[in-house]
Amino acid sequence: MRSEEMDEFVERVSAQTDILGVVQGYVPLKRKGNRYWGCCPFHQENTPSFSVVPDKGFFYCFGCHAGGNVFKFLSMIENVSYFEAIKLQAEKLGIPLPERHKSPQELAREREVKDLRKVNGLARDFFHNCLTMTRLGEPGLAYFKKRGIRPETIEEFQLGYAPLAWDKLSTAFQKRGIKQEFLLASGLAAERRNGNGLYDRFRGRVIIPIADERGRVVGFGGRVLDDSTPKYLNTPETVLFNKRRILFGLNRAHRAIQREGYAIVVEGYMDAISVFDAGVENVVASLGTAFTPEHSKLLLRYAPVICFCYDSDEAGQNATIRALSIVRDTGAEVRVIVVPDGKDPDEYIHKHGADAFRALVKKAMPLVEYRLHYVLSHTRYDTLAGKVQALQAMMPVLSGIREPAARSEYEKKLAQALMLDEGVVQAELARYRPEVLPAEKKVPLRQAVVQQDDALRRAGRIVVRMAWQEPAVLAHVETILDLEKLADPVQREILLLLRQGQKEGRPVDEALTAGLSDGASAELSRALVENLDGRDETQAYEDSLKVLKKAELNALYMEHSRRANEYLQAGNEAYLDELNEVNKIKHEMDEW
Repeated sequence: MRSEEMDEFVERVSAQTDILGVVQGYVPLKRKGNRYWGCCPFHQENTPSFSVVPDKGFFYCFGCHAGGNVFKFLSMIENVSYFEAIKLQAEKLGIPLPERHKSPQELAREREVKDLRKVNGLARDFFHNCLTMTRLGEPGLAYFKKRGIRPETIEEFQLGYAPLAWDKLSTAFQKRGIKQEFLLASGLAAERRNGNGLYDRFRGRVIIPIADERGRVVGFGGRVLDDSTPKYLNTPETVLFNKRRILFGLNRAHRAIQREGYAIVVEGYMDAISVFDAGVENVVASLGTAFTPEHSKLLLRYAPVICFCYDSDEAGQNATIRALSIVRDTGAEVRVIVVPDGKDPDEYIHKHGADAFRALVKKAMPLVEYRLHYVLSHTRYDTLAGKVQALQAMMPVLSGIREPAARSEYEKKLAQALMLDEGVVQAELARYRPEVLPAEKKVPLRQAVVQQDDALRRAGRIVVRMAWQEPAVLAHVETILDLEKLADPVQREILLLLRQGQKEGRPVDEALTAGLSDGASAELSRALVENLDGRDETQAYEDSLKVLKKAELNALYMEHSRRANEYLQAGNEAYLDELNEVNKIKHEMDEW
């Protein structure tokens, strides 16, 4: 792949990307003048200090000083590299990545992935046709009818049925020329113990195709029709199927999640199908595994709020609390949908109807409220042992509240409910240390900081702003200032990059900013986003040049004065030359 091709690719993605549309997919923004404001997604705050200026193409937070272009935003919020952010946006826009020379191993893996996708697609059709077009599928249709799943939903999810036979699929596929190695690699079949042929992994089960975010079938889930075990059977891990990274239903739910502003997470695909069938389309399910950071990041691409609707039994409770630490560290807001009577969503909808479930969704509780309600209703806290039990049960949730004011309120609420002194709750919280699993990676939040700022830095930002907006300005700047000696290192980095870009004939765009350090990228964003407080840009630029020139001359004055003094002390006559230079600089300073 040539560099020109890559440059064209980045330019194309950039041209078709609207920073406002991208940021609003993650952060609620309100317009004020020519800019938009919201609470920063990178640090905790209650007063909006995060700003986007669409016509400049940059964002900046005046609290934690994060800033950059749209790809910098995506790289930060998705926790990926800058180029991965460009690729992510290109994929959303349907822009293909330029081809590059690939190794034989890469080409072989691509062929394997392509072949497995084809086999999975054929298997989905096989199971679906068996359910809807043959007598073999009658038990599956009866099961779905009993569960209240409509024919339209069967078509929407391409639900199917695996016949109660040892090798129906394997035999049919091998007759069509599909190699045994693909049936094994896809997890659709396994080898017989005697090594003589294959047998189907899924037999006598209703089949749920599992797709990735783009709707490509990556695996299958099978559920028995009776009480036999295992109740659920999933495709084993393959090159396509990784349960930590797949959320069932996301390919259908992502638009509804964006529209509603929140995602509903349930424990299994049958729950997700029932909830979807009830008319609530922003629902996904994890697949026989704990909710993972990868799951959370997937959902945060579409909405900032995640509502968990796990079973109301103790196992569901524990799963909800485990999910808390995952979601908390990825910056999402957590809510819980309470399903009464210990029912799962599927059972509840089947018994009470879709309208009743939609009413539960509207009453979703903040996680802390939910946990407090549950603990108090499931603990006998009229005894000392009960108080201790309730107090310890609340610690994982209380420790997750980052806002001091909110945590203080819940400390008071818990103390009052348990009839304890507030200091006892605070002391217990201070002692609490949650166990962190080695594999669990925490995503550090940025902190709001007071950044050193003065007239010199403000002047530098105005010059950077003008030079970025109008390339010809840089030539004028260089007639007055020595860019190599600019006092501020990040502003110097920006202007030198601009100069290098002009020499190479490169446009001033996202591709150019990719070469900036994080500090310089944030400073450039601030320069472009910052309000000039009603000052005329041209006048502000001229005033700023004077400030920077005086600072440059003052630095030179101090340097030559120091040298003159050193030479004089050493008896070196060169001090006279230095004194002449000092006088020349002083004269020039007076002119400015």
